[in-house]
Amino acid sequence: MAIVLRPAGIEDLRILSDWDEQPHVIASDPNDDWEWEKELSRSPVWREQLIAEFDGRAIGFIQIIDPAKEESHYWGEVAANLRAIDIWIGEEADLGKGYGTEMMKQAIGRCFAQKSVEAILVDPLAENVAAHHFYERLGFRFLEYRKFGEDDTKVYRLLRTDI
Repeated sequence: MAIVLRPAGIEDLRILSDWDEQPHVIASDPNDDWEWEKELSRSPVWREQLIAEFDGRAIGFIQIIDPAKEESHYWGEVAANLRAIDIWIGEEADLGKGYGTEMMKQAIGRCFAQKSVEAILVDPLAENVAAHHFYERLGFRFLEYRKFGEDDTKVYRLLRTDI
């Protein structure tokens, strides 16, 4: 599968804003305002924002952060040497084709290419059973239930030693 991850930029504002309005994206991330216009113009050292392309067509988005250094402290106090990933497929027609699996495999590889990174965190909504199965198939293990803002989530972790 020829999926390429490339840096997201301000030129992706329209497509990311459109994807934010898709029912399946809203259902997986109902309470976050990504502030695309502002955030696509920034490149903090603790974050990568990536567009996934399949045969040159944008199909999804991945954000990889260092949760210990991230400015909003979304994850609270966490250990060093972690990464956290957000992922979604933009159009519902692109779900179920293996794109998300390939995107995550590449994101996991990016994270663990840095020898200091010990584990990766994800936080799907507690009611998103499909996402739980997705992460479990990739080797993530349930860590804890946690409330982030208005969202009840299940936190999963993938240790370097689990791959």
